[in-house]
Amino acid sequence: MAKWALVTGATAGIGESFTRLLASKGFNIALVARDEARLHERAAGLREKYGVQTFVLPADLATVTGCASVEEYLQEFEIEVLINNAGFGINKAFTASDLNAEQDMFDVLVRTPMRLMHVILPKMKARNSGTIINVSSVASFIAGGTYSASKSYLTVLSESLHTELLGTEVKISALCPGFTRTEFHQRGRMKMKGLPEFMWLNSDQLVVTAWSDAQAGKAVSIPGWQYKLLVGVISSTPRRFVRKIGMNLRKRQR
Repeated sequence: MAKWALVTGATAGIGESFTRLLASKGFNIALVARDEARLHERAAGLREKYGVQTFVLPADLATVTGCASVEEYLQEFEIEVLINNAGFGINKAFTASDLNAEQDMFDVLVRTPMRLMHVILPKMKARNSGTIINVSSVASFIAGGTYSASKSYLTVLSESLHTELLGTEVKISALCPGFTRTEFHQRGRMKMKGLPEFMWLNSDQLVVTAWSDAQAGKAVSIPGWQYKLLVGVISSTPRRFVRKIGMNLRKRQR
């Protein structure tokens, strides 16, 4: 019997790439996102191309109700793979941003993956099987506003759980990509025209790397030589300079 994978933010970008990768490996796919029409469209495409089963779960993960609906699904069904991918960014400085928008971003990037992992991990531990990939960002290594802070939480929690579950067959990894060609930056109205072409990543390619790294037991996956180099430089640079780099990057995007 084919096992199931659940992907949040499944209709576009990295999440959509994960649905196709996992379907190609024979997993049935539960798709979570806000746009129900688009969810059904993506689900139909997966069934037609890969012959897998799908389940559509419309949910706004910025809301308590939306998050709870996914928690209930995870409690009721056996899910072998959880991809915490849903997210968005805010193109304003913290002192100028809308508080409700900040809260929504926090709820999607921090609260929801934390709660979904807390629900699913006891079941994974009990059967000694499962994979969780948390889609974080290289922004988690810098100081670039609340988005960076939220992603830092996700990376650190992934590393902590990875260590806690060493010796089991439950695999947890933080995927930390750099700039990736998705709808993310357009939706956030971020200015990206000045970014060199070589800094852009392909979502289909990076999810292959992420899956391979997770199965190999790596706590953190950083796709692309350019971002491995960048993180290496950041890790050896005094934090006062890292802070300046992070905030200058945020200003350029605005």
